[in-house]
Amino acid sequence: MARNEEKAASMLNKFLQEKKKGDAPKRGRKRPFLASECKEADEADRWRQQVLREIGRKVMEIQNEGLGEERIRELNDEINKLIREKGHWEKRIVQLGGPDFSKKSTGFGEDNEGVGGRQYQYFGAAKNLPGVREMLEASAPQKSKRTRQQMYKTIDMDYFGLRDDEDGLLERLEREAEEHLREEEIEKWKRNHPAHAHHDWNTDKELEKVTGLPAGFMPSAMLPSNEEIEKLVLEKRKQELLAKYASA
Repeated sequence: MARNEEKAASMLNKFLQEKKKGDAPKRGRKRPFLASECKEADEADRWRQQVLREIGRKVMEIQNEGLGEERIRELNDEINKLIREKGHWEKRIVQLGGPDFSKKSTGFGEDNEGVGGRQYQYFGAAKNLPGVREMLEASAPQKSKRTRQQMYKTIDMDYFGLRDDEDGLLERLEREAEEHLREEEIEKWKRNHPAHAHHDWNTDKELEKVTGLPAGFMPSAMLPSNEEIEKLVLEKRKQELLAKYASA
């Protein structure tokens, strides 16, 4: 048992020693003043993480409005300086062949207001300092009301619905509605003409064969039966004969 404990203790000591060696650039010396002095990407990344921790601590501290105006301004200056230093380390990491951290979100400075070309940012209680709120509101871009001419520029064929059928959806809906109405008319015709109810009215050929109408024809009114047609023909012939002999 004692032998196992000694072996475990020795392995733990080796692990702690190796960990100290790995953290040596971070713990053993002060952070370089210039990022260009760092020659390794891993070491530059450790310095960058150290800067991030310092920014986090100062951002938490500046939330306290009871620190006083002088201390709040001092903290805000330090945070902006650290943010610029973070950018230098990120550029140095890319130069040494490391990942580009500038494209990743860190959460610092994204929801804070800034002014000027260099985007000096204000954090926490610094936004409520005398003159800062007025300066931020003055530097914020004013939203101008759009003119009638500008609104007309966005009006095109889509606005009036002239291209609604280009996706084929309207044609499909119309085809389904047409088929539904067609079936209803066929059923109504079959009820009124039981003699032809055995035909397959779902095909255009059967409809054309029985009715003599072209395929796809949809009557707007009920068609007369054969008996009604014969009566109409006979009546017309009678009228023609009467007119012929009466004039003679």
